[in-house]
Amino acid sequence: MTLRRLLAVSTLSLALSAGLAHAQAGPVALDRIEAAVTAQTPRVVAWRRDLHANPELGFAETRTAAMVADHLRSLGMEVRTEVGKTGVVGILRGGRPGGTVALRADMDALPVLEATGLPFASTATGSYMGNTVPVAHACGHDAHIAMLMGAAAVLAGMKADIPGTVVFIFQPAEEGAPPGEPMGGARLMIAEGALADPRPEAIFGLHVVPGRPGTIFYRPQGFMAASDRIDITLHGRQTHGAWPWKGVDVIAASADIVQTINGLTARTIDPTTTPTVFTIATLDAGVRYNIIPDQAVMSGTLRTFDIAQRDDLVRRAEIAIDNVAETWGATAEFSVRQNAALVFNNEALSAWLAPVLTEAAGAGNVNAGSPPTTVAEDFSYLSQEVPGVFYHLGASKDGVDPAASPPNHSPGFDVNEAVLPVGVRAHVLSAIRFLERE
Repeated sequence: MTLRRLLAVSTLSLALSAGLAHAQAGPVALDRIEAAVTAQTPRVVAWRRDLHANPELGFAETRTAAMVADHLRSLGMEVRTEVGKTGVVGILRGGRPGGTVALRADMDALPVLEATGLPFASTATGSYMGNTVPVAHACGHDAHIAMLMGAAAVLAGMKADIPGTVVFIFQPAEEGAPPGEPMGGARLMIAEGALADPRPEAIFGLHVVPGRPGTIFYRPQGFMAASDRIDITLHGRQTHGAWPWKGVDVIAASADIVQTINGLTARTIDPTTTPTVFTIATLDAGVRYNIIPDQAVMSGTLRTFDIAQRDDLVRRAEIAIDNVAETWGATAEFSVRQNAALVFNNEALSAWLAPVLTEAAGAGNVNAGSPPTTVAEDFSYLSQEVPGVFYHLGASKDGVDPAASPPNHSPGFDVNEAVLPVGVRAHVLSAIRFLERE
């Protein structure tokens, strides 16, 4: 036998042996995972409460990032910090060969004054748009961080049995790019290599929302809306409130623009096929009750599920706003900036994930055909890069109708801590079952 053939046979034998070892090892048992999650739960709860009491705004998550990085290093992971300003990436290389999967959590809080009455409620402040503002985890990102930290600990404890690599992405600035920043946390982390070396084959993420506690719901394809920020500035001519005909009334023009936008969405788009929300949420104009000002500034949000329809609606809105302004003798400036793309869940991956999430949440607690939701998430940019699935975890208080639960972003929003182990299990199982798959 030649040396070359001997080497080839030896290489094939090693490959077959590795494959046999992989097959013989089998999947990690669910009861082992459940025991590990139970052991980590007190730490997960403590982390969540600490993070809740110490929230930080987007791209200012320095304490949070340091806490995450220290934890991942303590688990023996390779850790990269300052990926996208304050982002953290941890890499867990399993003891057996295999693919690569990523898990993601967001870290930023909101400029909201908390009104939950919790003993660990936030009293923190931060700087937003040049002002000192109250800061609170009014969206549940404190729970997201804690659950992924718990999943990291569980998976690190099973390192020898993991066939492949798990990438942990702790992302800043999910709530949108702060004023003056060109992009939010997901896009910046991608630009700075969060999904490179190693590159995941799939990515998974979750979000706590009002819902029956411990239930998981999502859908294939479009799940969460694309989000655009709309800014409109009207220029008129200032005059006395008693002599409106001597000026150009931007207040009256603003009212017409709001009604025009409402009419465009209500009367030109079929809501049964592509849900669309176009809201003007702020209107800033004038300083005195008897002076019609020379300028009005409006801003709002556009939520869509169809790119072509969105582009057409933006085009028609700009034309309509210019026409309204011209009717009143005013001029208009119109601009659009995307905050998040459509969260598109990969169809094949969504179908594969349903039984895995059922392992995590229990029979009857997973809905893989949930209706779409008009809230947005910049996980969308991560799942544009690699196939992904994003799902929601119901976290209402026990015995409280989810419809009556304080919504995300409200002062009273809180997370039922009983769901934290479900989220940890979902992270662990989605990663390990993906790597174990045929």
